[in-house]
Amino acid sequence: MIGPHVTLPDGAKYRLRGGKRFPHPAGPPRSRIAYAAAHVVADPAAENVPGAPAVLDWDATLAFRRHLWAHGLGVAEAMDTAQRGMGLDYPVTRELILRSAAEARSVGGRIVAGVATDQLPPGPASLAAVTDAYLAQLADVVEAGAQPVLMCSRHLAAAATSADDYLRVYGALLSAVDRPVVLHWLGPMFDPALSGYWGSADLDTAADTVLALIAAHESTVDGIKVSLLDADREVALRRRLPAGVRLYTGDDFNYPALIRGDASGHSDALLGVFAAIAPAAAAALAALDRGDMGAYNRILAPTVPLARHMFAPPTYYYKTGIVFLAWLAGHQDHFTMIGGLQSGRSVAHLATLLRLADAAGLLPDAELAASRARAYLTVAGVRQ
Repeated sequence: MIGPHVTLPDGAKYRLRGGKRFPHPAGPPRSRIAYAAAHVVADPAAENVPGAPAVLDWDATLAFRRHLWAHGLGVAEAMDTAQRGMGLDYPVTRELILRSAAEARSVGGRIVAGVATDQLPPGPASLAAVTDAYLAQLADVVEAGAQPVLMCSRHLAAAATSADDYLRVYGALLSAVDRPVVLHWLGPMFDPALSGYWGSADLDTAADTVLALIAAHESTVDGIKVSLLDADREVALRRRLPAGVRLYTGDDFNYPALIRGDASGHSDALLGVFAAIAPAAAAALAALDRGDMGAYNRILAPTVPLARHMFAPPTYYYKTGIVFLAWLAGHQDHFTMIGGLQSGRSVAHLATLLRLADAAGLLPDAELAASRARAYLTVAGVRQ
């Protein structure tokens, strides 16, 4: 059978419809700040196997960031979407931040970049070592010219024994920086090693600690990215933030309503799913700028089933779906990931992702997507 047809793992025949070719916006959104957390493109000829140092295809990696900037979105660099802690080692992370920040300057794009402690070896570390590791990465990001995002640290989660330990470490960082930064609250569904972050497994208690930190360093906190997949908690925290401190939603399940907001305010965005749905996200934000809520809702509605499937448990493997869709959409020439993470999702999961992306109009060339999907499914043992 020729044309944009695929035989799915259950034997069903599926015909791709192709993308809606959302227009590029005239510029960044005016009513919201929106970042897409970008993935990295592996060098398919390198030894990108589990445990090996990461080797990137730099041309394809930077081209994807230009795709995001061209749609008016900012780039959130070296975040968990880029496989921090799941294959991307710090020497390559540092080079990634430097290259992306330089590229951002060349195109006038907005960029933030992750600051963590992943140059430390696995295992126990003292609070002093954690603080020093954070400070070293913070200096790297500032030197590169990107806005820092103070990411959650596995080392800190393991070393801290109380909320006061978090306040001391983050207080030292916020006292050392000369510009506003973005804080980061990543729930354990994204990284089980972060359970009990901010000193408590009780999220209300943890939120009180976060708010105390922000109140003590309000002038150096631009906002906080929250990825708890709990819309009610995000809204409650947003309403308690000081004026001028932003809530960047990282909720890849409930982003349309959170970004749209309510009478008391709205969330801005720093989302992994925006990397996969950039054309639709940009078109929806342009509609929001115009006050066209109907168009905003219509554009984003079909992306939500896609996002909920992509970020389904185990949520930390969503990165596999991000790269699979980037390959199907033509942003890279292969489905290889650093650390061998292309094996992180099942054939059935990715086949469903294909259908949902097609239904959302996110595969612009149906023939190309179908050809690549057939190749993947054939190797996986699904006769085409």
